[in-house]
Amino acid sequence: MAEADRRPWFPDFCRLPRIAAVLAIAELVVLIIGLAPAGEAHWTAQEFLAASTFALWLGLTIAVVYCKAGPAVERLPPALGALAVLGLPLLTAAFGAWCVQQIDLGLGTGYTLPAGQRLRFVGGVSALAMLISVLALRYFYVSEQWRARVAAQAKAEVDALQARIRPHFLFNSMNTIAALVRDDPATAERAVEDLSELFRAALGAGHGDSTLAEEIHLAERYLAIESLRLGPRLRVRWDVAADAPMDLRLPRLVLQPLVENAVVHGIAKLADGGEVVIEVGREHRALRLAIRNPAPAPRPGGDTGNHHAQDSIAQRLAYHFGAGARLLRRHDEAGYACQIELPLP
Repeated sequence: MAEADRRPWFPDFCRLPRIAAVLAIAELVVLIIGLAPAGEAHWTAQEFLAASTFALWLGLTIAVVYCKAGPAVERLPPALGALAVLGLPLLTAAFGAWCVQQIDLGLGTGYTLPAGQRLRFVGGVSALAMLISVLALRYFYVSEQWRARVAAQAKAEVDALQARIRPHFLFNSMNTIAALVRDDPATAERAVEDLSELFRAALGAGHGDSTLAEEIHLAERYLAIESLRLGPRLRVRWDVAADAPMDLRLPRLVLQPLVENAVVHGIAKLADGGEVVIEVGREHRALRLAIRNPAPAPRPGGDTGNHHAQDSIAQRLAYHFGAGARLLRRHDEAGYACQIELPLP
């Protein structure tokens, strides 16, 4: 496999959350050792504090070594990379334990083993550091692979959503624009600009974030095009609160597909059309996006394309905001309602 095609396998220890996790693991090991049953007397508070300080210092040192050596380890062949992963914490812990023991012997504090058992102290600390490092690396590796799979799945959902939207919407829009070119060229020009803006956003849906203001703008562009096709059958009412967080970062194409569902699966299927109501505002410490529209009664086993789009959006929001993101939907006599709730910082 070419060097450029190798998937990263060594976790990134240069991030603060990863370093904090290493320190937490180091302190957990001290707690386990301190609470483990032993024939000798348990640690005093001073001894526990000394052990915690040593473990945290050693854990931070190993994390820094992994941070600096990570790029070089990634470039090594797998066998040499595995040896480096084992050897770095072993050598770091051995040197740190030796230094601490020399300081302890010089000060006469008696926290480490006596002078005649120096190798036992250094060897025990080194072996324990290597074992814990291997277990922690395995955990971090599995965690990062899981996150990578979730990100890949979210991107695949975006790609599938784009593939569903483009043909479905493009043909109707081009037919509408073609009918306007001769009679109303100015409106046709605006429609072409709206269409290009929508598809520029769709092409970049899997790359980078959007904002609430941009999502509202794209939904307005979409509705402007559909209003040319449906005419007075499509009525739109926006209710955007003055304190709505317009700069909130969102995944791309969150609002427009929901508005499209309201038009395609609701308004367009009704002879008299109807009104799409879009509400944007704060509710407690959450952003609330609600879309309501009249819709025909659902048919058993009918088209569930709107559910596919909503499931995709729910997955991407959960990946972006965590468990606090919710997408609710309801179909009753009044029509169809879809609501997004997102936690605000």
